[in-house]
Amino acid sequence: MTRPTAAAQSPMKLPTLLFWLSAFWPQLQAIPLDSSNHLPPSFFPQIQEQVRKIQNDIEGLQQRLCADYRLCHPEELILVGLYLGIPRPSVKNCYSQDLKLVACLNQLYYGLQFYQGLVRALEGISPELAPTLDTLKLDIGDFAASIWQQMEDFQVVPEIVPTQSILPTFSSSFYRRAGGVLIFSQLQSFLDMAYRALRLLSQS
Repeated sequence: MTRPTAAAQSPMKLPTLLFWLSAFWPQLQAIPLDSSNHLPPSFFPQIQEQVRKIQNDIEGLQQRLCADYRLCHPEELILVGLYLGIPRPSVKNCYSQDLKLVACLNQLYYGLQFYQGLVRALEGISPELAPTLDTLKLDIGDFAASIWQQMEDFQVVPEIVPTQSILPTFSSSFYRRAGGVLIFSQLQSFLDMAYRALRLLSQS
């Protein structure tokens, strides 16, 4: 008794295979290049240094606000924060239980752009703080540029969302300084989360 050949056993004919490939080719092309869901080894050391610089800027600003204006504890300014309505950018795609590489990078990029806008809104907070505030804006911009470059390497364009309309306004020097304390505290929490997420994505 003659056994059927492998070709005879397979119902998939070449024309049928080509049809299915042509049907799914656009979807295959649309799959982002980050399917491995991890960052290149060189990326995390780079952002480590950038995060450290921003944290140093924040620490210097917080110390001066505390020493010069007795604005030392964000938790004491909860009512001021409610009045100012300072929003927080979403980072839901960067939590460890639901970590998505491209989506997380996009939210980090937006968050950095948003905080850069908040820092810009603090201009005039104090002549003594102006140089450090300018440095903070530049350092946040450098971090955002690194995220942008990494997304470009994955052939993904970051989503640009206007932030000007949701930035708070400060009606007095006190509110601007108190807002600075709250913004720096929020930015520190954002950096801590970003650091953890990027470390996990670098280890995947």
